[in-house]
Amino acid sequence: MTDITWEDPFCGEGNNCFRIGTDAAGNAYITVAGQEDHYVTDTREALRTLIQDIKAGKADHLL
Repeated sequence: MTDITWEDPFCGEGNNCFRIGTDAAGNAYITVAGQEDHYVTDTREALRTLIQDIKAGKADHLL
């Protein structure tokens, strides 16, 4: 199992909360808060872009 260091949950408007994590190899992870055993992994840049779009209101329907 990968040792993932999770950041504090980010909660948008409503009940949509997610967490971002990284591992020692530099991989990035995203999950719904409370579901850390089920996550999506991608590059940090791809997840950073996703988070920026969510915060800008472009992709809030994905959560």
